[in-house]
Amino acid sequence: MALGIGIVGLPNVGKSTLFNALLGTAQAAAANYPFCTIEPNLGVVPVPDPRLDALSALFGPEKTTPTTLEFIDIAGLVAGASKGEGLGNQFLATIREVDAIAHVLRCFVDGDVIHVSGKVDPESDRDVVETELMLKDLEGVEKRRERTQKTTKTAGKVGELSKAEMVLLDQLRAGLEAGTPVRRQKLSEEGRALARELSLLTSKPVLYIANVDESQLGKLDDPNVAKVKALADAEGAPMVVISGKVESELVELAPAERAEFLTSLGLTEPGLNRLVRAGYDLLHLITYFTSGGDECRAWTVHRGDTAPKAAGVIHTDFEKGFIKAEVIKVEDLLELKTDAACREKGKLRIEGREYVVQDGDVMHFRFNV
Repeated sequence: MALGIGIVGLPNVGKSTLFNALLGTAQAAAANYPFCTIEPNLGVVPVPDPRLDALSALFGPEKTTPTTLEFIDIAGLVAGASKGEGLGNQFLATIREVDAIAHVLRCFVDGDVIHVSGKVDPESDRDVVETELMLKDLEGVEKRRERTQKTTKTAGKVGELSKAEMVLLDQLRAGLEAGTPVRRQKLSEEGRALARELSLLTSKPVLYIANVDESQLGKLDDPNVAKVKALADAEGAPMVVISGKVESELVELAPAERAEFLTSLGLTEPGLNRLVRAGYDLLHLITYFTSGGDECRAWTVHRGDTAPKAAGVIHTDFEKGFIKAEVIKVEDLLELKTDAACREKGKLRIEGREYVVQDGDVMHFRFNV
């Protein structure tokens, strides 16, 4: 399941530093000048899950495979990007392809790192990027209106459908002109479907990343961090506070040194773990597991997917020939140690085609092709 989250923001807010830390490498260039990142960088990042670690410790498999999430490091947007400023057309086209947006907002002050606006103000930075995305969306809506308008007077079903679409387009346009991104507009299901069809940039779910320095970690009352929290709270969006600089240092350390460094900072895990999980939740994804001596593996499905769809993630033949699924809650398997013990205690269930997969299910599929 290739789902991507685009990391966006103004130049020099720390996007590439965070991306490098996510990958644990220096694949994306990070430097103190605008447009250091020109081509988008793609990274496939494992989703940290202690439940998979526990299953692996229990079964001692030859292989342990986490589920993954794609992050795309997109070059910094600037005012005028919707009209092509600062390689804007290329960057906006990349954003159009992602499933969600992680908006990095700079909260740290560093005289050695240039800020394109001359001052650190995360709210203003968000507004610049959001405005450019809305302007591009408005452009797309206007083009669609021009085409649809031509068929509104056509007789029959074509004309009626065109008139209905014009109503939806006018709603989208009015919202964008009022400065409301599509994701925050109160649209009908038909309106949301049209927004998806048009690949409107501001229809994508967003999470906010407050990029801080070490001294700001754990301080939600920090003025700049508080601004980001207010932005996130206003639209019910998730927010993660991360120090890109600290995270980039952590990935260079050995595990024991990393744990010691985290403890010294008052942290229990890297901030990037929280970022990956937040991105996973933002896309309404859940994890189920398969386990055994050969491999313990985490698999990704959408919340609400049924057992046959989950089987299809492993192989399309599993979905086509789905018969039933054996299901155990991961907590029960970890407690009772074996499938046989779970069956004896009534913790192993046989589920059919209508079963909706739950996060943390351990599943074995019966199928016939």
